[in-house]
Amino acid sequence: MKRLCFLLGAVAVVFNAVAARAEPLPAGPGRFEWANPGEAITVFTYKPAAYRDGPLLVVCHGVARNAEDYRNYAIAMAERFGALVIVPLLDKERFPLLRYQRGGLVDAAGQVQPAERWTYALMPKLVALVRSREGKPALPYYLIGHSAGGQFLARLAAFLPGEAVRIVAANPGSHLFPNREQEFGYGFGGLPAELSDDDVLRRYLAAPLTLYLGTGDVTPEHSFDQSPAGMKQGPNRLVRGRTCFAEAERLARARGWPFNWRKVETPGIAHDGARMFAAPEVAEALFGKR
Repeated sequence: MKRLCFLLGAVAVVFNAVAARAEPLPAGPGRFEWANPGEAITVFTYKPAAYRDGPLLVVCHGVARNAEDYRNYAIAMAERFGALVIVPLLDKERFPLLRYQRGGLVDAAGQVQPAERWTYALMPKLVALVRSREGKPALPYYLIGHSAGGQFLARLAAFLPGEAVRIVAANPGSHLFPNREQEFGYGFGGLPAELSDDDVLRRYLAAPLTLYLGTGDVTPEHSFDQSPAGMKQGPNRLVRGRTCFAEAERLARARGWPFNWRKVETPGIAHDGARMFAAPEVAEALFGKR
C-alpha cells in the first residue's frame, strides 16, 4: 500500500510538472527550461500585463550569449506592440559559431548536416511550444536577432524561414550574399546544388527578410569579423548590409524574381541591441511602413 501511494505520488508530481510547463507564459519577466530532447535550453520570456492577442517575438541574442539581457532589451518592443517575447539561450559551449551564426548547416569538416540537426530547426519547434502553452495554434510570430543573432537569422531566411511573418537581422557582422562566388557563411559557394542552385537563391530573395542597420555601426568593435572573407564584404557592418541588400535587389530585378526583403536604417545608432530594439524604426523593420 505504501509503495502504491509512493508511485501515485510520483505520478502526481510528474503530472503537475507537465501541467505547470503547459501553463501560459507568466505576466512580466520569466523563464522556463525547454526539455528539447537531448539538448535542454533555457528560454527567457516577457509578457505584458495587459497582453491579449499580440504576436510572438522570438529574439536571438548576440555573441556574448546574454539572453537575459536581450529579453530585457526587448521589453520595450513587447510593451509597444503588445507582444510576447521569448529569447532562447544558445550557449557558446554547445552552440559555437558553426552551430549559431552558421546555423549548424555544415560541421567542422564542411559536411552538410541533416536538416533536422540544423540549429535553424529549433525555431519552429520552440514557436510550437509557446503556441501550445498559450492555446493559440495560429499565433503569428516574428524573428528578430541582433549582431550574431542577426547573422543566424539572415542565414535561416535562406534555408528554413518557416512561417515567420518577418525575419529581422539587426546589425549582423557578416551577410549571406546571394551568390556562389563567396564560400558558405558569406555566400553559397561550396554547398551542394540542392542548397545553392538558382531555386535556392530565388527562395532566399523571396523570404521576408529585413536588414535592420544602425548608421553609426561603422567601427571594428564587438567581435567584428575582420577575416579576409569578411573584409571582402565591406569595411564595416553598415557598408556590408547596404552592399548585400543592393546585390540582392539587383539580382532579383535582373532575373524577374520576387523580392521581399526590406532595408531599414536607424540614424546614429552604433552596435547597440538595446537602442536598436527601442528605436522608432524597429516598427518598420518588423511590420513595414504604416
